[in-house]
Amino acid sequence: MLRLIGAAALTLVAGTALAQTGKAPSAPSASQKESPRSINERVNAPLPADQAAMKAHVMFLASDAMRGREAGSPEFDIAAQYVAAQFYAAGLRPGGDDGGYLQKVPLIGVKLADKGNFVWTPPGGQPQTLVFGQDFAPSSNPAKPETSLHASIVFVGYGIVAPDYQRDDYRGADVKGKIVAFVAGAPSRYEGEERAFFSSPATKARIAAEHGAIGAVQIQSPRGARGNFPVAALARTWDRERVTWSNGKATGGADGVPMLGTLSPGIAAKMFAGARIGWDQIGKAADSDDAAFKPVALNGILSVAIRTETRPMPSSNVIGLLPGSDPKLKDDVVILSAHLDHIGVGAPDKTGDTINNGAEDNAIGIASLIEEAKRFVSSGKPPRRTIMFLAVTAEEKGLIGSDYFANNPTVPLKSIVADVNLDMPLITYPFEDMVVFGAQRSTLGPIVERAAGSVGVSMSPDPMPEQGIFVRSDHFRFVQKGIPSVFLWPGEKGAGKAAWDDFMANHYHQPSDDLSQLLDWAQGVRFVTVNYTIAREIADNDERPRWNKGDYFGTYFGGYGAK
Repeated sequence: MLRLIGAAALTLVAGTALAQTGKAPSAPSASQKESPRSINERVNAPLPADQAAMKAHVMFLASDAMRGREAGSPEFDIAAQYVAAQFYAAGLRPGGDDGGYLQKVPLIGVKLADKGNFVWTPPGGQPQTLVFGQDFAPSSNPAKPETSLHASIVFVGYGIVAPDYQRDDYRGADVKGKIVAFVAGAPSRYEGEERAFFSSPATKARIAAEHGAIGAVQIQSPRGARGNFPVAALARTWDRERVTWSNGKATGGADGVPMLGTLSPGIAAKMFAGARIGWDQIGKAADSDDAAFKPVALNGILSVAIRTETRPMPSSNVIGLLPGSDPKLKDDVVILSAHLDHIGVGAPDKTGDTINNGAEDNAIGIASLIEEAKRFVSSGKPPRRTIMFLAVTAEEKGLIGSDYFANNPTVPLKSIVADVNLDMPLITYPFEDMVVFGAQRSTLGPIVERAAGSVGVSMSPDPMPEQGIFVRSDHFRFVQKGIPSVFLWPGEKGAGKAAWDDFMANHYHQPSDDLSQLLDWAQGVRFVTVNYTIAREIADNDERPRWNKGDYFGTYFGGYGAK
């Protein structure tokens, strides 16, 4: 799960004790930590059949043998085969390639082959070679092994075109055949989810391509902003590998121009010399919460040479289908998604453990997916619409597996009517509410609220709107195709906030996210019930889900019902 937040302490919940007493026992204090034997006895304690079934999946997927299920690893492939086998056992039909359950995803690892070369030539002046780590930090280009550009630059503010915010940073600019430069971030008056979306360099690169640019550079913002990292910090990780799929297109299916790198404010000041607006004026304007910049053509030429290395790291999505029964609706597809991958093996923690098992993130989401499939089949009532159970790869690499599926769906894209995403549901406490990212954007909202009510919990608003969580998990790849989508979490009421704070501080993306945690499997079953109820109503409704009229993302991506 792609989320980083602050954290505090927690009182955790033991599931068996909660099931027996209805009360949550305190977590052991530092002086009362469980021994390995005690942990083993608790982990292997008997459970009711529905809880045991869910736990069994997590015992396998989050075991040390899976070595953190990193996308592209042999252990991930084993995990994918396990999920395929479980889909078969549940009675799902294969929905992948060649009549099987797996959809091959051509992942590639991408990194710079060297530090690159940036040269700025002012009008009538001598070429000035920029200093790596001081003036610039380069970016790799997965689409080409060698990138060489020599062009003039047009500064386009934040690089955003957002009609609903009455903003067009390209208005009046001719950027065809040129390199665009924009500052990091987005105006703070934007809603958190929209701000996160427009802060993304991938979004800005796509907008640049739509205007005919041939390359893009980001300028470190003079003020704090999302994604605004100092050039020196970026340069320290210049050779770090990132992951995409083989044609380099992992931004919602639209090719952007190559992101060439990030420039420092110091070199930006030199490049703005002689322009009708100086960099000092840009810096002052950036102090405004709604900074607006007119395009500025810079007087000079930027030459960039970048070499990129790639390596194949093939992986798979896992797809199972439960065919619809209604003659008129069976061709509609409701997707239930969850990511199967985690972050693999890393640096040792304080105990010496190096394996990031990913129990909560996201073995429990996958276990929920499997158990929901079993509920549909065992109900004896086929859904009216077809339901797809989709376990994707490489979420932790940047939503790559879901992006590949959204651009290469195994069913017609127009047939997909909704996505409900399961990512890192925390089950260490008796949840009293649910947070559903995206619920307010479409007719999925009332469906989710009714489903939550069926297990006696309420709906709560996003407690962290500034973090833009809605755009940061796999469902957003479906949003980018205009498909109404939601993403569910147990909420923060009661013991929830402390539970989330503790998990994010002490277990998120750490080896301790394993079965030694005090996991409450009764809460896992409740979570499955909510998701099953949501999927059942979507699948059986007469009307397909639609975006609420005028919703920002529904309108932006041309979704059904938004206009």
